[in-house]
Amino acid sequence: MSRFFISSLFILFAVSVYGQNSPINLNKKDTVTYKQPYGIRVGIDLSRPLISFLEDNYTGLEFVGDYRLTQDLYLAGELGNEKKSIGVRLGIDEKSVDGELYNFTASGSYIKLGIDYNTYGNWYGEQNMIYVGGRYAFSTFSQTLNNYKIFNTDRYWSPDDFTPGTEQLGEFSGLNASWLEFVVGIKAEIVKNLYFGASARLGFLVTNKNPENFRNLFIPGFNKVTDGSRFGVGYNYSISYLIPLYKKAKTASKETVPAPQPEPNIPEEQK
Repeated sequence: MSRFFISSLFILFAVSVYGQNSPINLNKKDTVTYKQPYGIRVGIDLSRPLISFLEDNYTGLEFVGDYRLTQDLYLAGELGNEKKSIGVRLGIDEKSVDGELYNFTASGSYIKLGIDYNTYGNWYGEQNMIYVGGRYAFSTFSQTLNNYKIFNTDRYWSPDDFTPGTEQLGEFSGLNASWLEFVVGIKAEIVKNLYFGASARLGFLVTNKNPENFRNLFIPGFNKVTDGSRFGVGYNYSISYLIPLYKKAKTASKETVPAPQPEPNIPEEQK
């Protein structure tokens, strides 16, 4: 019994001596591990159904989505359909169909694929985005010329109006266009896994197949086409939901307050 008691005292003494001789690391880093969700985020653009409800000459629907590849890089895309009727008027005061020089309807679908890069540094637990990105877009559509009038300065046969045209009326199908898009936008988590997004887009038209004896003035997904310019602008406001597929751990180090440095030993006569 006495041998066991003496051995125990010897072990406790050795441990206490080792602990006193071991240096204390006051600059030890505290590590925090947080597992971030990776998955597919899918949603819908809110602006197109709203415009469809407010305007009789437009119907549209667009689905949005992205897939997280790395901490800040996302594979993103949009898929949609638009139909819009546009009339070009003879004068700013004319508000009836009879006052239009011509009226046409563009209808078709489009797809946009690209990447988004998140420039926002989230706190742990946040999944918000302020991003820049790019898309390659492709649209297939048709143009239907509903009516038009022949512009003629000789008003002898039609003193009150231009002569209505009939030869070119009808649908021009099999049209397509492609363009590049530069995108800037935000996505903010309003409740868990539910995001509100907004983006602005600048498109540059790469290819544009025009119908015979007519031209594309509106391309689904691209918006209006103007004379002498290949640029177009667009926007969207989306609501989307994140479907988590797996999680990846990200470890961040948070340094503690450094240990105070000892004051220099100044002789009493110099103080």
